[in-house]
Amino acid sequence: MGKARATGARPKTPGAPAGARGVRARPNPNPFEVKVNRQKFQVLGRKTRHDVGLPGVSRARAIQKRTQTLLKEYKERDKSNVFLDKRFGEHNSRISAEEKMMRRFALEQQRQHEKRNIYNLNEDEELTHYGQSLADIEKLNDIVDSDSDTEERGTLSAELTAAHFGGGALPREKPSQQPGPEARPRSHKELIEELIAKSKQEKRERQAQREDALELTEKLDRDWREIQSLLARRTPQAQSSRQEKPQPDAYDRAVRELGFEMKAQPSDRMKTEEELAREEQERLRRLEAERVRRMLGTSEDQDSKGPAHVSADDLNDGFVLDKDDRRLLSYKDGKMNVQEAQSGEASNGGDEEEEEEEEEEEEEDEEDAEDSGGSDSHSDLECSVESEEESEQPEQKPRPPPGGRSTGRGQEARDAARTELPYTFAAPESSEDLKSLLAGKPVEEQLLVVERIQKCHHPSLAVGNKAKLEKLFGFLLEYVGELATEDPPDLRVIDKLVVQLYNLCQMFPESASKSMRFVLRDAMHEMEGTIEAKGRAAFPGLDMLIYLKIAGMLFPTSDLWHPVVTPALVCLSQLLTKCPVLSLPDVVKGLFVCCVFLDYVSLSQRFIPELVNFLLGILYIATPNRPGPGFALVHPFRPLGRNSELLVVSDEGDAATWQRRSLSLHWAGARHAQTETEANHTRLSCLAVCLALVKRCVLLYGALPAFHDITRPLRALLAQHLAGSSHPHELQELCRSALADMEAQERRYQPLVCERSKPVPLKLFTPRLVKVLEFGRKQGSTKEEQERKRLIHKHRREFKGAVREIRKDNQFLARMQLSEIMERDAERKRKVKQLFNSLAEQEGEWKALKRKKFKK
Repeated sequence: MGKARATGARPKTPGAPAGARGVRARPNPNPFEVKVNRQKFQVLGRKTRHDVGLPGVSRARAIQKRTQTLLKEYKERDKSNVFLDKRFGEHNSRISAEEKMMRRFALEQQRQHEKRNIYNLNEDEELTHYGQSLADIEKLNDIVDSDSDTEERGTLSAELTAAHFGGGALPREKPSQQPGPEARPRSHKELIEELIAKSKQEKRERQAQREDALELTEKLDRDWREIQSLLARRTPQAQSSRQEKPQPDAYDRAVRELGFEMKAQPSDRMKTEEELAREEQERLRRLEAERVRRMLGTSEDQDSKGPAHVSADDLNDGFVLDKDDRRLLSYKDGKMNVQEAQSGEASNGGDEEEEEEEEEEEEEDEEDAEDSGGSDSHSDLECSVESEEESEQPEQKPRPPPGGRSTGRGQEARDAARTELPYTFAAPESSEDLKSLLAGKPVEEQLLVVERIQKCHHPSLAVGNKAKLEKLFGFLLEYVGELATEDPPDLRVIDKLVVQLYNLCQMFPESASKSMRFVLRDAMHEMEGTIEAKGRAAFPGLDMLIYLKIAGMLFPTSDLWHPVVTPALVCLSQLLTKCPVLSLPDVVKGLFVCCVFLDYVSLSQRFIPELVNFLLGILYIATPNRPGPGFALVHPFRPLGRNSELLVVSDEGDAATWQRRSLSLHWAGARHAQTETEANHTRLSCLAVCLALVKRCVLLYGALPAFHDITRPLRALLAQHLAGSSHPHELQELCRSALADMEAQERRYQPLVCERSKPVPLKLFTPRLVKVLEFGRKQGSTKEEQERKRLIHKHRREFKGAVREIRKDNQFLARMQLSEIMERDAERKRKVKQLFNSLAEQEGEWKALKRKKFKK
């Protein structure tokens, strides 16, 4: 069978190619490289792909591709230079080699042509200047004359040319037509003189022509001006047009005003805080030095250390006159008159006072002169006459010695300097030092003392000034507390010192907060100890209330948590809940605490239940104890007791004479007894302040959803007892306005209602229809969901393929790195082996030489 199949086969011609029929011959794969992907079940209608694969071929192609791309990038990873082949058609396989050469040659010729013609100015055209060719002008054929004339520059006469450029030979004269003894040839000197005379004559003629032209031009200008003036007189329209010149509008006037405005001048740079503090310290030191000088009665000349005056005739030998016996030289009636000078009996201080007296007399004389100068009389003549009379009679009015009056004025200046406030102060080391500096001084001087202490000890001037000013804040706090405990308290000084406390707090906020926390901590510990001992605590003194007020002024009260304000809020709430109201001063203090509370929460609008409860209690003790629905009291107030009607006014006469005014803090620390009328007026004032605080609370908490529930007790108490009571008309109006403000606030919440739900249907025995599933498709999804799932599946497949390729790339790079390491190790071993061989050869040669030496 094998032979028959061999004989029956058509033999191939030896010259026929493998693909003679036009079909590309496929190489026969190696059967060991073919992998058959067998399926467990065959499904009809399903197209199978990749049932037969060539993993070896695919692997070789992948390795070749990575070698050409990834390996190339790996080898050039640390190189910044890249060689790019920019030859035309080098990477284009569609163009033949001959066409590449032709196009490259054409591009080279084009570049050469562009380089040659880059400055081509179209040389075929001829350029001219004023009708002359530039080529002819560049030949420099024109001759420039050295003469200064401008009309005929460049023209030389024939004689001058022949004389200067004739080669040195004399010009031949034409034979004269008249024979005679005078017709003789002229010498060179005569010719030169004749040339000079002719040139001078020509110059004079040109000058005369120029002057004539100027005269004619001036005459023509004069004639034209006369004609122009005649024409101007004969044209009244021009005058009418001048008179009818339009007035500039507002915009033109604004533009002209801007043109005349003063331009901005450069100013000096703004000084830093350290420079300003240093200048202020120098100014205060200079003023303090002047004050001390005035107090001691010394002059500026004595304090100054400038060089003394030295006469030109001084021999500088140390000789000093004990007494100045020089005479005063003057003339009278043309004769010399010598008078004895007054002896210097006055002291040094008297001389200085005499100078001050002379200055004052000069000022008085100047004022008199100004007063007299304003009159209509001939004051200058009168002054001259008086000066002449004084010069004629110098002895009639001798000048009195200025000793007594100047001494009195000097003593007055010293006393004024002693009473004047110093300009520099040492930083106080304790509160007693500060109290000694400020005690007995008015408010303005106390502020000046504190301000000057801060300026003299600014932190930028010295290292320890910061600690001094930090201590000053604590000392000022103690001083404010002492002022508040006085009887009566000096609230005006406290109000002024708060500004200085604020400045120090801005400079050193940390130390200021520590000092304020220390004061609050002591007050809270004291109140807790009193509560533990007695079961209740009284309202603190006025100093503690002022400290709480100052804390809200120095530190921000709108923060959610603050190291000073938060303890202060806790302290205020403790005062309103733990301190019972037993007297009128307690009511005043409690209302002051409420005012401070409202100042604290005015920005944050934080709800304070203690505040509302305290105001409700104050309103309750201002009404007779009548049971009524709608409100209930909370500690520290009691519905019945000795102080349950503390603010009730039973005297109608006192209520009629009451006038509304601000409630002073002096009542909070009052230690003297009040009359019954004053007490009733204070009760009514407390009630007015309470109603004003209620109105502030209504405006502050009106936006809360539970506002009407919060203010229901207040509204019930006001409507039942205070609105129609026997209080003054002003209080009743205040009560009605508070009620109106409460009613005007809208309700901002809805009552709770049960949620509506669908009724539960009865169970029905209806069969449930189930859709038949179709195998091969994903059920229960729309077309969009199927498309989305398809994209998700495709993304997952591509993601897995990318991860697979990245893993293969890393493996390829690892193999390349391993091959590089092995090559380096093999090279190193080879070099080490070569080195050992050379060392062994050297060692053998050295031993051979050594043996030869021993043999010898």
